[in-house]
Amino acid sequence: MNETKEFNSIKNGIALKAITQIILYTIICMCIVAMLVDGIFNDKIAETIYDTDAFLYYMAVEQKPAIISIISIFVMLIVSFFVIKKAMNSLTIITSAINQIIKEPDNQVKLPTSLAIIENKLNNIRIDLIKSREEAKEAESKKNDLIMYMAHDLKTPLTSVIGYLSLLTEEKNISEEMKEKYIKIALNKAQRVEELTNQFFEITRYNLYDMPINKNKIDISFLLEQLVNECYPMLQEKRLECKVIKPENIYYEGDGDKLARAFENLIKNAINYSYENTQIEIELTKVENKIKIVFRNKGDKIPEYKLEKIFDKFYRADESRTTSTGGTGLGLAITKEIIELHGGKIYVKNDNELIEFYIEL
Repeated sequence: MNETKEFNSIKNGIALKAITQIILYTIICMCIVAMLVDGIFNDKIAETIYDTDAFLYYMAVEQKPAIISIISIFVMLIVSFFVIKKAMNSLTIITSAINQIIKEPDNQVKLPTSLAIIENKLNNIRIDLIKSREEAKEAESKKNDLIMYMAHDLKTPLTSVIGYLSLLTEEKNISEEMKEKYIKIALNKAQRVEELTNQFFEITRYNLYDMPINKNKIDISFLLEQLVNECYPMLQEKRLECKVIKPENIYYEGDGDKLARAFENLIKNAINYSYENTQIEIELTKVENKIKIVFRNKGDKIPEYKLEKIFDKFYRADESRTTSTGGTGLGLAITKEIIELHGGKIYVKNDNELIEFYIEL
């Protein structure tokens, strides 16, 4: 609304300036013409005309008002022509500047001094256009990242499904109770794959920062225990143990599905980067109104320069790993985004072979 008013103000200003110039120049020209016409009847030029043709002289005297009127109209037309032509030239310059903004927005617009107001306005539009293009590009990039995130998240439950089904196939002496447990977990994970697939088709509606957070009261202690149980096949494959140190029933208002993604990514990261036959620890504490969670595992020391990039998208601390063995480098980026969407923070420490991820909610 303000931009429309400003545009109308500039437009009215240009029109007013043109009308003022036409009136002013016409008055000046008419004054000059009046002096010349009056001079015909008062000076030697008038006497010369009278001596040449008395009839022409008396005719001019009798038709003086009509002659002045005709001359006035003629002068006004001439003045209007040049003023409008100048305005049209300005319009052409402005049109060229607009084309420049469209084709080369990085180049600053330069207009004549008389169009300084228009120049400032066009340069503001140019800056807004550059900003809009950058925002659109960033939004598209975030949307593509989000699709990659979803693809990454599809892999995790599929891994669990394959792991538990493999246990059921390979272990011949498994008890009926364990079979039922594994089948139930595999079914839950398969349903999760279906849910994520449905979300995948809707995901283009959002970028990562626009994804809604559906907050509910969740038991963080129970959620961590459940996630560790679901990762049992991956832990067994590397002969790892995972211990959850926690008090009972720590509740938090958050999005359970998204926090489950974040915690599961950290557990999976710990499994991928732990020494075999070691223990992973997850410690949950609540201090006043803050919930703190620490994920600890033993693995190769991460250099300081890599720690600074560890939450970057597509970055893998162990660059020798392939995508299939070490992931796409999206897991920790996803985790960081989810934690920050909840208003929390996450950071990492590495003391020799001890790797610790800290979450504060």
